[in-house]
Amino acid sequence: MILALLSDIHGNLEALNACLKHARNAGAKRFAFLGDLVGYGADPAAVVEIMMHQAAEGAIVLRGNHDDAVANPASYMNDSAKDAIDWARQALSEKERVFLARLPLIAKEDSAFFVHASANAPERWNYVDSPAAARTCAEASGCPYTFCGHVHHQMLYFQRREGAMSAFRPVPGSAIPMRGHRRWVAVVGSVGQPRDRTPAAAYALFDLSRGEITFHRVPYDQLAAAQKIRAAGLPASLARRVELGI
Repeated sequence: MILALLSDIHGNLEALNACLKHARNAGAKRFAFLGDLVGYGADPAAVVEIMMHQAAEGAIVLRGNHDDAVANPASYMNDSAKDAIDWARQALSEKERVFLARLPLIAKEDSAFFVHASANAPERWNYVDSPAAARTCAEASGCPYTFCGHVHHQMLYFQRREGAMSAFRPVPGSAIPMRGHRRWVAVVGSVGQPRDRTPAAAYALFDLSRGEITFHRVPYDQLAAAQKIRAAGLPASLARRVELGI
């Protein structure tokens, strides 16, 4: 079975639809959405509606820090992020806000652990952005495979024989064997707001039967998504991020 792993959609409907289409064409039968469904982008309600449908169909759908901030405003966010959350709060229906508030922080199935940030204190939104942070995350999850987002970059960490973790930057489209005798932490990237100077949407596919992960970048109409952000009166910096992948 092929599992699609998507995170940090951030209200970007164009990017989400492009990734869903790409994943289905690649044979994905199951989906896991690793949080930050809203924030930054101009289509929070449409994205949440899709997530509600996906959850009803059996998909894993988790809560990220931006989703959490809809009900619990966060002081640590910068002004642009706060403005986008305030706008999203008004754009979402009560039913959609309740859906976000009730989403779990983690999910665990067989040998896989799913979380938005780190498996270590997931409610603290720690970044898995180094081998040391990946080791802490992997030890907390207790599973061979841990999948997360939050960082907006794609990275794969793997456990060496002595227990320390090493980082590997994946090449999009190339399958990587993930043998179950060691621990792995896959940071799947951002669907709706990549930050590696490539605007194409980022997500990953995990082939459970083969034990392989493939990271993907999917071109989409980022100019249309950026124009929606401007038309909504959201900060112009958020539109530029989508256009340029910064």
